[in-house]
Amino acid sequence: MASTRWSRRRARNTVRRNLTRFDVRLRSSCPGIGFAARITATVLTEPPYPGTAEEIARSVRTALRRAAGEVSTDCDPADLASARDVLGQHLARQHQLPTEPPVEFVAEVTLDLLPDDRAAVATLLAAQRQQAVADILRRQKTDALAAELADPAALLVRWVEREGVDWSKLSGLADDVTSLAEVFALHRPEDERSVEHGAVEVLREFLTSFPDHAQKRMLYTLLAAGMDTAQRPQHAAKALALLNGHAVVDPVGES
Repeated sequence: MASTRWSRRRARNTVRRNLTRFDVRLRSSCPGIGFAARITATVLTEPPYPGTAEEIARSVRTALRRAAGEVSTDCDPADLASARDVLGQHLARQHQLPTEPPVEFVAEVTLDLLPDDRAAVATLLAAQRQQAVADILRRQKTDALAAELADPAALLVRWVEREGVDWSKLSGLADDVTSLAEVFALHRPEDERSVEHGAVEVLREFLTSFPDHAQKRMLYTLLAAGMDTAQRPQHAAKALALLNGHAVVDPVGES
């Protein structure tokens, strides 16, 4: 009996020794950049084990390396704190070897980046910031230029400012300039590409499809009435203010 207890204690100590602070290199979500992990496992199953202590320790290390690798590839090396949480939570769950009987175990992990990986992350972040600034400036330039050229007059001014402009073609440019301006007017900045902005565009197109001022008065009156029915009196008042803005003086000769 004493010999059996000593044998079990020896097997338990051997497993523990072989599962304390073993190193693992893990891939991250960025190719070429990896994590340096150090894992300590605790076997919950008491001996005797379905194999030698060394075999059980090797199998547990292999299983934990595989388990850590399953989640590390989704972790951003630039967000080390989140990667530590994700990996720590995953390895802290109870795992088991597919043996008979199964060997159950849990693990703790410390995670860091080696100096070369830290330098690679710093280089990557610098490149991303530079690209982000370039993208923002390009979008701002595009948005500003499209907003300017959506006005036919502004588009015509751009044409007139060119060197060697042929003034004889000016009279025939009206239709082309208007068509081009309409194309630029279709552009929308990124922060205006939403359902709400789309609805505003539809409403604007609908209202402008009724050029007659009497029709406009009717539409704005109906719009204000709908807002008032929806218990939005402030919006109804604004719609009525727009109605007054669209009111025009009757043409000369009409009563």
